Amino acid sequence: MDFEIKLKSNLYRIDLKHPIDISIPLQFNGNQPNFFGVPQAASRAYQGNGFIGDTQQGGSCNVKEYSVIAHCNGTHTECVGHIVNQRISIQNILQDAIFPAVLLTVSPQKAMNSPESYMPEKQDEDFMITRKEIQNAVEDSNKDFLKALIIRTLPNDTSKMSRDYNQHPAPFFSIEAVDYISGLGIRHLLVDIPSVDRANDEGKMTCHHLFWEVEAGSKAIDEREASQKTITEMVYIPDSIEDGNYFVNVQIPPFVSDAAPSRPLLFKI
Repeated sequence: MDFEIKLKSNLYRIDLKHPIDISIPLQFNGNQPNFFGVPQAASRAYQGNGFIGDTQQGGSCNVKEYSVIAHCNGTHTECVGHIVNQRISIQNILQDAIFPAVLLTVSPQKAMNSPESYMPEKQDEDFMITRKEIQNAVEDSNKDFLKALIIRTLPNDTSKMSRDYNQHPAPFFSIEAVDYISGLGIRHLLVDIPSVDRANDEGKMTCHHLFWEVEAGSKAIDEREASQKTITEMVYIPDSIEDGNYFVNVQIPPFVSDAAPSRPLLFKI
C-alpha cells in the first residue's frame, strides 16, 4: 500500500506494507543485549488460586509475567524524564507519528587521538562518535530530512543483538558531536549503542544533558519547557540497509514512564 507524504514543497511516496524494522527482538529468557550488568529480561507463567498460565503445563491459556529494564535490555526510546526529578513520560513526549530522517554510518574514533572532548575526562580505552565523523556524513544530506538522525556505528555485525556491554564497552558521543546534532535541529536521535554517554561516567550523563538542554548537574526543569526530543538506543541496522533518507515511525507501548521498549520502523522512499 503506497502512502504519499508532503514535506515542504515535495511529495514523497512510501510503501507502508514493507517497513524495515531496526529494533532488536526481545527474547525473554534468551539471547539479548545487556547494558550495565542488569538482570536479563525474563518471563514466567503466572500462577495463583490454582491457575497456571501455561498450556504446556495444563493451563487453559498462556498468561505471562514479564520483567524488563527498558534502558538496558534492548531497543528503547527515552525522553528528558530520564535525567530529571519531574516524572515526564515518553508517552506524552513522542507525538510524531511519522517523521523524516537521515541514516548515516560512522566509525568511532579512539578518544585520546581526537581533539574532541568529554566529561568526565577521556580514558585510554574510550572510543567516541565525533562531530567530524557526523559532519562529514551529513554535509550532502537533504536538509528537509534532518528532523531525525539514525546513526550506525562500525564495525557492524549481528553480535550487537546479544552483546554484553560490560564485556565489550560501547563507543559514546563527544560533547562537540552532540552540540553539532543539536545545532542541526535534530528532534529524534536513534543510535545502535546502549547509551549516548559512557557507561561509567560518574553519573554526569553529559550528552543526555546537552541533547535535552538540561544544565549540567541539574535534575530540575520547568515542566512547561521540557524538551520534546527523544533518544532511541540499541537499534540494529543491517549492512544491507543503505545510508540515506527515510521516513520513520517509532512504536512504543503507552507506558507512563521516562522510557519504553520500542520498535522503530524505516520506510524507503
